[in-house]
Amino acid sequence: MSHEAVKAIAARIEEMKPDFARLSDRIWDFAELKFEEQRSSAALAEVLEANGFSVRRGVAGMETAFIGEIGSGKPVVAFLGEFDALAGMSQAAGLAKAQPLDEDGTGHGCGHNLLGVGSLMAAIALAQHLKENGLRGTVRYYGCPGEEGGSGKTFMVRAGLFDDVDTALTWHPAPFNGVRSTNNLAVIEYYYRFKGMAAHASNAAHLGRSALDAVELMNVGVNFLREHMPQDCRVHYAITDAGGKAANVVQAKAEVLYLIRAPEMPQALDLVERVHKVARGAAMMTETEVEIVFDTAATNLLPNIALETAMHENMVLLGPIRFDEADIAFAQSIQDTFTDEAIKSSIRLYQIKGDAFSNARVDGSTPLHLGLRDFERQSHFRAGSTDVGDVSWVVPTAQCWTPAWAIGTNPHTWQVVAQGKSPAAHKAMAHAAKTLAATGLSLIESPELLAAAKHEWAEKAEGRAYVCPIPHHIKPAKP
Repeated sequence: MSHEAVKAIAARIEEMKPDFARLSDRIWDFAELKFEEQRSSAALAEVLEANGFSVRRGVAGMETAFIGEIGSGKPVVAFLGEFDALAGMSQAAGLAKAQPLDEDGTGHGCGHNLLGVGSLMAAIALAQHLKENGLRGTVRYYGCPGEEGGSGKTFMVRAGLFDDVDTALTWHPAPFNGVRSTNNLAVIEYYYRFKGMAAHASNAAHLGRSALDAVELMNVGVNFLREHMPQDCRVHYAITDAGGKAANVVQAKAEVLYLIRAPEMPQALDLVERVHKVARGAAMMTETEVEIVFDTAATNLLPNIALETAMHENMVLLGPIRFDEADIAFAQSIQDTFTDEAIKSSIRLYQIKGDAFSNARVDGSTPLHLGLRDFERQSHFRAGSTDVGDVSWVVPTAQCWTPAWAIGTNPHTWQVVAQGKSPAAHKAMAHAAKTLAATGLSLIESPELLAAAKHEWAEKAEGRAYVCPIPHHIKPAKP
């Protein structure tokens, strides 16, 4: 693809940026939890319709899921958008100190207000470019709810909504600029609900059977299990019901939620069975009953180096993001809230090494990533999980990151929320949109690139048939 085409797309998105920055800020204000994103979903869908897209709402059994489509013929290029927030993440925008707007409120602690709108800009800009230049191809925007613990994309994959898609593109806010090929972990979530027998904790404790004791014994058992599972696996838990606040009552019920992660879904399923055994053992020791309830799951990512290389090459053509002194100053105030260890950890986590523009190493002395991360054309381990993984098992998929956050920022923190409306975040969002739209155009203009991406995908998936990790009887669950 010519540099002129990339410049034309970039200029179009720059013109769009003020209106779409305001849209992103509105979604930041809504801060709606998984599968409750009615206002966010409606706002995005309405913009698609205003730009000539046909929109199907309520797809895959999810009220806030939708698909917008425009154009005709092959290839079908999909852009993935997210827009859900997190509980307990309320925070005032533009402040470099923790200050909740509502102590029990929600907030965009992972930047999905930016993510959904950036992908939206890319879809609209690419569609307009195709129309003006007489190019064939179908552009789709997937409004994907419930990424945070809901696996909305997994439900969409299960419903066959990607079956005719040729490639899927997405992005995520981050403290760095560039493409990083990652092998995220598969994840499965289960609730363990213990049922015992209430009793007076002093007069008749011998008659009680403590469900809370069972939860605690399960947690201890899983802690011992951690020594004997593969080192790349992860197990996390939260006690979601401690059985009440009265200490003089033997708790008759208690519940714990477990997230079980592994590099591949078969490994996760094996580890799940071991955790189940620990739960049943805890129930046996306490003479309680345990109900094991599936919550949700997402498959590990299947990276695509061909697509990621094309994405990186477009980022090289686009050049650096033009942050100004005010952007740097605010990022510095955010970075001042981190320890040196947190900053170094962020650089290691995202592997911000060489720079494609200056060949300089990033050390955190500049609070925003001003360059472009080198792309090594090989995949790296990353311990997080995402339902983008399920999409990647049915269609070649790639994503990029752009620096909406100061170096040192970790997802799911108040610092992410505080930066969610900043001018720097808006610039990063627009830069991601330019990258996605340009990569979509590369795929439409180059059948060879699309063929290479599909060939690589087929090779990696060979002998590893995708099985949706969410059983068909499971429905999307609200918080």
